[in-house]
Amino acid sequence: MKRNYGMLLKAAAVAATLGIASTASAQDITLRWGHYLPNSDFLQVEKNFAKKIEARTGGKVKIDMTFAGGLGQGNELLPLLSRGAIDMGAIVPGYYADQLLFIRAFQIPFVFDEPHAAIKLSRNSFAELPMFNAEYAKFGVKFLFHQPLGVYYMTGPDGNCDNIAGLKGKKIRSFGADIPKLHDAVGAVPVSVRVGDVYEALQRGTLDYSFLNPGNIVTNRLYEPGKYSCGPVMAITGHLISISDKAWAKLDAATQAIFIEEAKASQQEYLDWIDNFENKAKEGIIAGGGVIKEFPASELAKWKAAAPDLLGNWVADMKGRGLGDEAAQVAAKWKEWLGK
Repeated sequence: MKRNYGMLLKAAAVAATLGIASTASAQDITLRWGHYLPNSDFLQVEKNFAKKIEARTGGKVKIDMTFAGGLGQGNELLPLLSRGAIDMGAIVPGYYADQLLFIRAFQIPFVFDEPHAAIKLSRNSFAELPMFNAEYAKFGVKFLFHQPLGVYYMTGPDGNCDNIAGLKGKKIRSFGADIPKLHDAVGAVPVSVRVGDVYEALQRGTLDYSFLNPGNIVTNRLYEPGKYSCGPVMAITGHLISISDKAWAKLDAATQAIFIEEAKASQQEYLDWIDNFENKAKEGIIAGGGVIKEFPASELAKWKAAAPDLLGNWVADMKGRGLGDEAAQVAAKWKEWLGK
């Protein structure tokens, strides 16, 4: 009897040990983050975010970032997140213009003049306008922070990109629902090309000009097939760093609070970083043999005059979808926040 009792105690101790080990193991989480862009200094703030999460959780939560479409291309990441096939992703609103009806408005041209204004509207919109978080919630996704982008330049082998007459008939890289309208307005031909495919498209002549910010120009070495970069033309926000609801539910409340704190800090870090990085990127373009040509304010004024009221058109489109009142509220708030 004593032997049996001793064996039972031993078995109970083993079971308790296994239970403790199982609990500890359950707390160790690795989140898979799919990114459409290649690994580079251009994403350093996001890589820093992943490191800070691991450090602050004592290594209990790790974020494994996979770049250059290794877990899905840019136009695949939202449905992958929605299904829980990946845990985190960098979501480009313009790739989902028919799904992210409100969030896509962050990439409407000629609304913002510079990155800080664009991110101000992003912060305010997710904090004060419920339709933005609600739209993401439909896909089972939570917003963390927003990538600011430097202003956009046209990059190609022809230096006649510093005036709107020179753009007529030219094939310009475009994306989303609204940017093609910007190019149409000056008689250019918008062509949808993924960022990673732009270099080859310029080489082959399927594009006359790229349409990207200096950071992307340097990262993808676009100054090689396209010597001339003309701009600045416009500013929009970039991708949204996002986490699936399924992954979020795996995190305890304390860890979720860490994510929220670090997301807020990373948003500010991105803003502090972007201007310096973009200036260095322009230096890198020149060092690589590229030439930066100013797009004169007078030519930009002509372009804006030729372009339709894209924000107003967005409101009209949303009205046709039964969301006119909500869109009008967004447009009014944005104009108030921008002082327009």
